[in-house]
Amino acid sequence: MQVKKEMVISDIIRLDEGLIGVLMAAGMHCVGCPSAQAETLEEASLVHGLDPDAVTSELNKYLASQA
Repeated sequence: MQVKKEMVISDIIRLDEGLIGVLMAAGMHCVGCPSAQAETLEEASLVHGLDPDAVTSELNKYLASQA
């Protein structure tokens, strides 16, 4: 499965808990916050001043490396 920026953070983490490290490295240090769990990747990226497409790409690179 691939990550899409429309996915909710909690669903992304359920794919692979290793994605937490990728999110944190990108600058999303509030991955465990209840509000962050209900946000889409795109919403969370924009709140943190990040490019949602770049974050999505990094997450998918990680998933591909685990296959």
